[in-house]
Amino acid sequence: MKVLLFNGSPHKEGCTFTALNEIANTLKEEGIDSEIFHVGNEAIKSCMACRACANLGKCVVDDKVNEFVEIMKTCDGLIIGSPVHYASSSGATVAFLDRVFFSAFMSGRGEIFEHKPGSAIASARRAGTTATLDQLNKYFTITQMPIISGRYWNMVHGMTPEDVLQDQ
Repeated sequence: MKVLLFNGSPHKEGCTFTALNEIANTLKEEGIDSEIFHVGNEAIKSCMACRACANLGKCVVDDKVNEFVEIMKTCDGLIIGSPVHYASSSGATVAFLDRVFFSAFMSGRGEIFEHKPGSAIASARRAGTTATLDQLNKYFTITQMPIISGRYWNMVHGMTPEDVLQDQ
């Protein structure tokens, strides 16, 4: 079993990564492999709704979106991590995931996600996490992915990775 962990932060090893790394360690303890996919800090083109993906079988913009979809084909679950930017997911996260899920649906490859468990985690200095989780969970529900919940809200707080590790 393998779970793909999506890091939607522009900071490769920042607070969102720290939270995802904690999750990866817990998965490893349970015998589950994982891989962290970092969206990076380069501009992500938004979905143009051009529908070229319906004919191409992938997004017409050939970047990390198509790479992510190829990796997801080999995974059994997905965890999306995003920092909170102005009470919602980072712009890169939204642009990236809109293209991932739209192109999979339009190209008839929705089974890449269907019925695979999904979960989201939000990372914030202070607030905006519940709105972010709501936003991210919609990718799962629209794609028939069961949402894996936790004992409490799936969020961490802190301005630095060290702060996140202290968040109880």
